[in-house]
Amino acid sequence: MAGKFKKDNGKGEPAISTASLPDIVFMLLFFFMVTTVMREVDLKVKLSTPEATEIQKFKNKSLVTYIYIGEPNDAKVYGTSSRIQLGDAFAEVAEVGPYIETERNTHDEAEVPLLITALKVDSDTKMGIVTEVKQELRKVSALKISYSSREGSVVK
Repeated sequence: MAGKFKKDNGKGEPAISTASLPDIVFMLLFFFMVTTVMREVDLKVKLSTPEATEIQKFKNKSLVTYIYIGEPNDAKVYGTSSRIQLGDAFAEVAEVGPYIETERNTHDEAEVPLLITALKVDSDTKMGIVTEVKQELRKVSALKISYSSREGSVVK
C-alpha cells in the first residue's frame, strides 16, 4: 500500500516569476502620464499682480475660475491695449458671462454657490475694462469675486 501515496520531499509551489514586473510598472506609469491633465493656462497677457498685505489662499482651487486681464505678450499681433483672457484664448467682454455659465455647468449644483471668480489683473491695467468685466459677472450672478495679488510689505 505504500506505493499509492507519494512522499512529500519538501518541495512547495514554484516561485512566481517577477521578470515581467518592470514591464507592468512602466506600462502603468506611461498610462498615468498620458491620461493626466495638468490644468495650466498659457498666459497670453503680461501679468504683474499688485502687492497686498492681507492675503488669503483659496481652500479649494477647483472651485475657482480665473479671468486674466492685461496687455498682450505679442503686441505686434494683438496691440498694446489690455485684453481679457479666458482659459487659453483672448475674449471680448460679452464672452465673460457665457464662459462663467459654461464653467458652472461643469460643477455639481451643490458647488455652484461656492464658486469664486478670481480676477488676475496686471497692475498697469486701466480700471475701465475691469469694471466692464465686473458688470458682465453681475449679469450672470457671479457675485463672489476675488482679486489675485502677491504678498507685499506693509508701508508705514
